Amino acid sequence: MTNKTMGEIISTLRRERGMTQKELAEQLNVTDKAVSKWERDQSYPDTGTIPHLAKILGISIDELMSAKSVAPTQGHKGAGYLVDLILRAVPLAMGIAVIVTALFNTLDTRSAAIMLGVGLSCLGLYLLRKKD
Repeated sequence: MTNKTMGEIISTLRRERGMTQKELAEQLNVTDKAVSKWERDQSYPDTGTIPHLAKILGISIDELMSAKSVAPTQGHKGAGYLVDLILRAVPLAMGIAVIVTALFNTLDTRSAAIMLGVGLSCLGLYLLRKKD
């Protein structure tokens, strides 16, 4: 089980024991939605729940805790990811637009300043978001 995530371990062992998510949840005094999130690696059990969970699943706490770690946002990146992607892509697009229009001799100084300003503004916003 060492190459599995905690969610994969919980899901596999729960099914091997013929339990539903709801049955496991009831034994742990949590919701079935919480168990579902654990199994999809969207969240992790509370530290106080882990010993009881390991006992129910028939493994040691060490085995459960030695699961492969997964970034919490894996599978569902969310709006923050999209905003960061846009704030990184716009400066690149503006820079390319300035270069291409300059190569075709269709770029005026005002347009170049506006495009570069938009790009730099987006880059600044991205860096400010990352600082928090």
